[in-house]
Amino acid sequence: MCQHQPPCPTAHSTDRESARLMAHHPEQGWSLLCNGVLLFEDTGELLPDGQIIAPHRPAAMTAA
Repeated sequence: MCQHQPPCPTAHSTDRESARLMAHHPEQGWSLLCNGVLLFEDTGELLPDGQIIAPHRPAAMTAA
């Protein structure tokens, strides 16, 4: 799918979120990456094969 040089990470790479944006719709809360991953504003993802990646925001930091 990716035509960039060097190519973007694949949808199953651990760094898949670093692929280039192909479409960005903040009003709807999602973006499409070059590798076919749908990235949602809550940090959830939908991979091209239908696999769902649960939201993975960092845990809130607590005051000491």
